[in-house]
Amino acid sequence: MEPETSDECETTVRSATKADIDLLGMYGAELVSIHHGWDARRFIAGGPRTPTAYSGHLRGQLDKPDVLVLVAEIHGKVVGYAYAGLEGSDYMALRGPAGAIYDLFVEESHRRRGAGRALLTAVVGELRERGATQIVLSTAHRNDAGQRLFASMGFEPTMVEMTLQL
Repeated sequence: MEPETSDECETTVRSATKADIDLLGMYGAELVSIHHGWDARRFIAGGPRTPTAYSGHLRGQLDKPDVLVLVAEIHGKVVGYAYAGLEGSDYMALRGPAGAIYDLFVEESHRRRGAGRALLTAVVGELRERGATQIVLSTAHRNDAGQRLFASMGFEPTMVEMTLQL
């Protein structure tokens, strides 16, 4: 992927490299923590090993042809990332082949400045370029800001996850 620059906040989006992975592991751990804070019964809690485990997972994804790991930079500093991939039919989800966005994260101090939109725009464009005709994502029920961003980019609600604690 060629780096793309957004006029908003001078955000540049590029493919992640191995040099980015440790920071992305910390971001992934923060994403885990945010979700756990929204609903501790539904979402797992992070721990001291979460950044290392998450960076290890992403490191293993970098060279896969159907996976995207992108980073957003502002003035040369990585401030967020997106993780997505192309998937085949999923009969459990009742859908055909699709692009899937797994993670979209921006550092709190850089939110609402265009970095998330730049990442989402780049992911959608790259998935489309790779042949996706549909893109799906899941978002936490309490992620109001994320839901507003996704809706503003044309995403529509199609499923509601419900949880019963036993």
